[in-house]
Amino acid sequence: MRCTRHLADEAATLEFGAQLAQKLVPGLTLYLEGDLGAGKTTLVRGVLRGQGYKGRVKSPTYTLVETYSLSAFELYHFDLYRMHDPREWLDAGFRDVNDGQAVSLIEWPEKAAGWLPPPDVVIRLRICDDSREVECEAQSPRGTQYLETCCTPC
Repeated sequence: MRCTRHLADEAATLEFGAQLAQKLVPGLTLYLEGDLGAGKTTLVRGVLRGQGYKGRVKSPTYTLVETYSLSAFELYHFDLYRMHDPREWLDAGFRDVNDGQAVSLIEWPEKAAGWLPPPDVVIRLRICDDSREVECEAQSPRGTQYLETCCTPC
C-alpha cells in the first residue's frame, strides 16, 4: 500500500500530519525520511496537533527524543541526525522503546540501521521548489491497515 500527496506549503504539511494522526494506534513505528528542511518535524507537529497536543513541538536534534503524553498513548519523536554510529541507539537506552504501548516517529532512521524496530510505514518527504511531495509506504500488515484508514492510494 502506498499513497502520495503534494503539499503546497507548511499549512498543507500540518494538515496532512493531522490527517495521519486520526488513525494512529499504539505500537506503530513510522520512519520519516527526507533531506534537511524537507518538513519532517513540521509533519510531526501536525500529527501532535491532530492528537490535540497544544504545547510546544521542537526538533529533538540535540536530545535525540522528545516524549509526548497524549490521551490515548505516548508518542516518541526521535531525530537521529547527530548519531555517528548505529550502536548509539542502544547506548542511549532506546532498545525497548517499542513496547507496543507507544507510537514512534523516527527521523533519520538510517543512522541507527540494524538496531531500530522495523517500520510499519515509511514516510518520504521531498523538496520540490517551494512545496513538498510526500509518499507513504506500508512496510507491514499493520502499516497497510493503518494507511488504508487514513490515506487513499495513488
